[in-house]
Amino acid sequence: MPVQIESSLAKPQGRCDIRQTAINPNHWYVAALSGEVTHQPYALILWHQAIVLYRDSHGQIHALEDRCPHRQVKLSHGLVVGDRLECAYHGWQFDQGGLCAGVPYLAEDQKLPTCKLRSYPVREQDGFIWVFPGDPHQAAAVPLQGLPEWDHLNYIVSVTTIDCKAHFSFLIENLMDMYHGHLHQGYQAWASAALERLEEHPDRVEAHYTAQSYYRIDKIWSISQLFVPALRRLHPEPLDVGYHYPHWRSTLGEDFVICCLFAPVNETHTRAYLVHFTSLNAFWRLHKLPIPFRRFVKNSLFNAAKGLLEGLVREDVLMLEEEQESYGKHPDYRSHELNRTLLSVQRLIQHQSHQAQV
Repeated sequence: MPVQIESSLAKPQGRCDIRQTAINPNHWYVAALSGEVTHQPYALILWHQAIVLYRDSHGQIHALEDRCPHRQVKLSHGLVVGDRLECAYHGWQFDQGGLCAGVPYLAEDQKLPTCKLRSYPVREQDGFIWVFPGDPHQAAAVPLQGLPEWDHLNYIVSVTTIDCKAHFSFLIENLMDMYHGHLHQGYQAWASAALERLEEHPDRVEAHYTAQSYYRIDKIWSISQLFVPALRRLHPEPLDVGYHYPHWRSTLGEDFVICCLFAPVNETHTRAYLVHFTSLNAFWRLHKLPIPFRRFVKNSLFNAAKGLLEGLVREDVLMLEEEQESYGKHPDYRSHELNRTLLSVQRLIQHQSHQAQV
């Protein structure tokens, strides 16, 4: 049966090397898990931008350029003092807006330096800290692609980190490629994926498949399938995957939601968080139990699928880094791609990068 293709995405102008394409910074990108940022400064690099996160005395998150303008060392080496970030080198302090707010050896006849660091729009939502690295005036108008399942009592959460020495396009192509299950013999959640419909839009690519799922979460003991492969049985389920720029989301039937939140570092390094939700919606009796007990069940099963995710990530990262290495040595090699979904993904990446330059 021919694949139904719907497209409202304009073709990119001119030729563009997808493996050198920059991100569109005018989106919300994940910076860290909420629990990763405590009372110490937290450093990250988001597409060449060195950023430091910290919590003030009230626990509120702030994001500043990770650079002390005095001697250009990293502020993330320092400390949080009250509501200020203090440099480790000379003790200069900066407020949440990036202004110098204190110098310990300032003489009475000296004024505070007028230097100002860049501050970033930042939010804490759905278990993560999100940063807007682009034009700060656009931040309020750009929706944050959150994770509504994160706090929902009907979903069990598992999270792992992807740290890959490759351009982010390699990772999103891998996630959108439903035909590489051959690689994941011991971890794959589905088989026999068949593309039925492909949709291209200026902000997303959605691919709709039919597939055979190994999991059915319809009884309370069904969760054990995550740990015991012998209990899994194939059955038909819809498989939907979407690159909702800059992040990825997929659903397998009604039992599983998997998301990947991107934090590209540079042209050859990508960090991301892979988040797996197992649905308990089928257990209607569980929904009638007291909320504290349901929260206990959710918290007790946190990271139940972490081993599964880490196994998938290990196998994928090996392939992605080999792709990047091959590209670095032979950028003239042409890949013979037959998967229409990945061609759509490349067009979306190019379109979004171009939008940032307009």
